[in-house]
Amino acid sequence: MLVAVYPPEPSNELREALLLAGIETIPMPEPPNSEDWDLAVVEVTEEAAVSLRAARSLVEDLGVPVLVVIDRNQASLLADARFVADFMIGRPDPLELRVRLARLAREETTGEIVRFKDLELNTATYQAAVTGRPVDLTYMEYELLRFFVENPGRVWSREQLLSKVWGYEYFGGARTVDVHVRRLRSKLGEERASWITTVRSVGYRFG
Repeated sequence: MLVAVYPPEPSNELREALLLAGIETIPMPEPPNSEDWDLAVVEVTEEAAVSLRAARSLVEDLGVPVLVVIDRNQASLLADARFVADFMIGRPDPLELRVRLARLAREETTGEIVRFKDLELNTATYQAAVTGRPVDLTYMEYELLRFFVENPGRVWSREQLLSKVWGYEYFGGARTVDVHVRRLRSKLGEERASWITTVRSVGYRFG
């Protein structure tokens, strides 16, 4: 298990905990690149926005699960950070750190497959496939499709989709949903584009 650590020079407390936990680590460059990391530990520094932006980039751009180490007085920042797989508050304990990373590694390896007809979504690797053939989706295309698959039959307004898929902190307009739906239909192909139905003046229904 190769674990990337951000920032490249973490606190002495985190460095010592990783060493005592026996975790093989590699410092993460800025910005994070596409090295073959299994997991990442992101320590939130005083520049919290920068740290969380790096964590989000790891998940959304590189597909690397992230464990965040954060001070108690900053913990509220994680309330809407849906991209964080796990977190630790305060001084990291080596045993707890090892257990949490081991659990994340098992989840990443095992995965969970969500299916709809001949579509498969692996919720651990963020991979999608139709009849066994990979479908190249961006992170948010995948998240929108996953939400649809897990919530079929119901009509969702654009505002509801923005809230549930993009999160309350997202300030983009409703057109964002239309653009992603159009891309999903295109990538799913003509035969499956009809899975996502437009409900006039309301939003979309899947299934």
